[in-house]
Amino acid sequence: VRFKFKGGIKMARRVFFSFHYDNDIYRSMTVRNSWVTQGKEVAGFVDKAEFERIKRQGEKAVHNWIDGQLNGTSVTVVLIGSDTLNRPFVQYEICQSLARNNGIIGVHINGIRDMRTQMVSNKGNVHTIIGYYKNGKAAYFDEICDGIYDYTLHKGYNNLGTWIESAAKAHNK
Repeated sequence: VRFKFKGGIKMARRVFFSFHYDNDIYRSMTVRNSWVTQGKEVAGFVDKAEFERIKRQGEKAVHNWIDGQLNGTSVTVVLIGSDTLNRPFVQYEICQSLARNNGIIGVHINGIRDMRTQMVSNKGNVHTIIGYYKNGKAAYFDEICDGIYDYTLHKGYNNLGTWIESAAKAHNK
C-alpha cells in the first residue's frame, strides 16, 4: 500500500531515513533514490555542506534539525552500516522516533556497493544499545525495532514499501 487516506485526501507516507553520513552516504543514496523513483517522500537527507553548516551551530542545532525532519513522519528506516547504531545522532533519531511512536525498521546496507569505492562494508551489530529507559535498563536496537531486513538479500528495492507499511500498521499509523 503506497498511500493512506486522511480526511479523504490521498497522502504519500513520509519516511525518515537515519544513517551514518560519513560512512554510508553513498549506500544510503542508493536506497533513497530507489524510494524516490517509486514516487515516495523522504526525510532525513541533507547534502554534506548543509549538514556541516548545521553541525557547526552545535548539538542543539542538529537536534532541532532532526526534530523538524521527523515532523509528519510515521516510520523511521535505520540504514545499518558497520558503525551506524553507535553514532550519537542516529541514537537520538531513534529515540525521538520512539517518542513519536513511529514504526522503526532496520535495513542492513552493507551489501550495497559504495558508488565511489565499489566496496561493501562489514555488517553492523543490531544488538547495540541505542539508549536507556527511565529505569536505567539498556534499550537495544533489535529489541525496540519492528523488523530487521537486508536490502540486498531481501530485495529491498521491491520490498522496502511492504516493510515500511508493516511497521506503520504496528503503530496504527
